[in-house]
Amino acid sequence: MEKAISQKDVAKIIGVSTATVSNAFNRPDQLSTELRQRVLSECAKLGYSGPHFAARSLRSGRSDVVCVMLSDTLSYSFSDPMANLLLEGISDVLAENQKQMLLMSSTISSDAQIRAETLPDGFIFYGTPRGSSFDRILSLGKPCVTVDFTYKNLPSLNVDNYGACCELAKAAIRDKNDLVAVIGMRFLTASIVKRLSKQDMSLPSKEITWSRLLGFKAGASDKGVDIVSDNIIHLHRNKPKEAEIAARLLLMQEQRPNLILCMSDVIALAVCRVAQQLNLRIPEDLRVTGFDDIEEARHAKEGLTTVFQNGIEKGREAATMLLEGVTEHRKVPVELRLRGTH
Repeated sequence: MEKAISQKDVAKIIGVSTATVSNAFNRPDQLSTELRQRVLSECAKLGYSGPHFAARSLRSGRSDVVCVMLSDTLSYSFSDPMANLLLEGISDVLAENQKQMLLMSSTISSDAQIRAETLPDGFIFYGTPRGSSFDRILSLGKPCVTVDFTYKNLPSLNVDNYGACCELAKAAIRDKNDLVAVIGMRFLTASIVKRLSKQDMSLPSKEITWSRLLGFKAGASDKGVDIVSDNIIHLHRNKPKEAEIAARLLLMQEQRPNLILCMSDVIALAVCRVAQQLNLRIPEDLRVTGFDDIEEARHAKEGLTTVFQNGIEKGREAATMLLEGVTEHRKVPVELRLRGTH
């Protein structure tokens, strides 16, 4: 097999330094446009496509790659509106800083994934990791930022889920006679749609949905309303089909709630669709609130009452925190958007 031409060989043939060849590929701002084009043209003729990535990473001690570790599968994350907005914001900042983004799922622990985890210069964890990757990555000692959860002294970026949901509940509840229900995801590890039991309520986890639930309950309590466990529905995922099942459970029971507080706009919009199918009027017969203020919420027929968080700016902030070495806990501002469904 013919030996591949090296950067040193290329530099000698072209008549420039090895640093010039390297800069033509990796640091174009260090060369004039004319010189860079000449070097790249000669390299193409010689069949040289640039420094080997792994070797370059070993020499420099960095890869210019940032990993976003998703708490769910890639396919599920791509279907989630807020995850997409967050990734857009992260990718914007990384591109501005000439970094690459690597997407990985914490649900996978294959040998290939474990090897790949050693490549990035830093990690952004979006959501509480579900596998063994978190501890492995922390042991590497690389910069990390957590989003939507907090872990010890790691820098984090969160929303005031408790406070936002407390205020939303107070705004949506009209009087102490309201029968209030909640639909949220990841209260439990169960992969089915189910009502919470009193025992379930005594075992809260660190998931952000528990913070939202406690906020809803606090806001309801301030208005003289108790949200009982039978009227709290667990979803495995933030998916319309699961939300529709939950909506039917609540809206077809003997004591039908007249207010459903949902932990995402995806869930809330599904509830509105089921209500329409059951000939329930919104907001006269049923009031509904969401969380996130995705585009569909703003364009819904009644206009969905919800909590706004800027997903793109949230992603930009997370990436900036990582690149700038921020070591503190930060909060993302949120706003109530009171519209027609409450």
